[in-house]
Amino acid sequence: MATAQKVAVITGASQGIGAALVDAYLDRNYRVVATSRSIQPSSNPDVLAITGDIGDPTTGPRVIAEALERFGRIDTLVNNAGIFVASPFTGYTAEQYAQVVATNLNGFYFITQAAVAEMEKQGRGHVVSITTSLVDHPLSKVPSVLASLTKGGIVAATKSLAVEYAARGLRFNAVSPGIIKTPMHAPETHDFLGKLHPMGHMGEIGDIVGAILYLENAGFVTGEILHVDGGQAAGH
Repeated sequence: MATAQKVAVITGASQGIGAALVDAYLDRNYRVVATSRSIQPSSNPDVLAITGDIGDPTTGPRVIAEALERFGRIDTLVNNAGIFVASPFTGYTAEQYAQVVATNLNGFYFITQAAVAEMEKQGRGHVVSITTSLVDHPLSKVPSVLASLTKGGIVAATKSLAVEYAARGLRFNAVSPGIIKTPMHAPETHDFLGKLHPMGHMGEIGDIVGAILYLENAGFVTGEILHVDGGQAAGH
């Protein structure tokens, strides 16, 4: 088993930002482990596609174990998988709460824990997670406390982990997007959603990919929450 090439694990990799990240890391000569509930097998020998629900506590450790078996190392974990449910606070159901917490928090926790255990053995590694600028700047037009609750937890955990592992060769960062043009948003909503940003338009998938790749190469940056949000976190 050849282990010279770096390996990136990407969750939520079947579409949108995740699929673009798979291509971006391949372009940079990484091998890629791509996982999601609907991921399709790949004929590319540098891609390992693993089907699984990241909200299941057994999925993350299984993905890391299969990545090590196939490629022998893990250099980067991108916690991209997540779900978003906008609702007035009292309108959320117990089922919605459980689903969002499972995907956003459990999904982050269990795969990150398994990846970090391996990265610590290697003495190097990078974890970058996708949050949301709603954590810093809630919008009255988009009531979404579950996003703030779960993604806010990831923001806090990113900073905590960055300090805990700073002297051990591991870095932890996050990208905090505004609203990005992905398959999640129907074209007829783009005008309304764009106006929620001071810059007056939505972001593109490439904006988030570029931010993640910047953090990938920024060896002296850890504990950073990089806002890519058209000015949302700065104010309105």
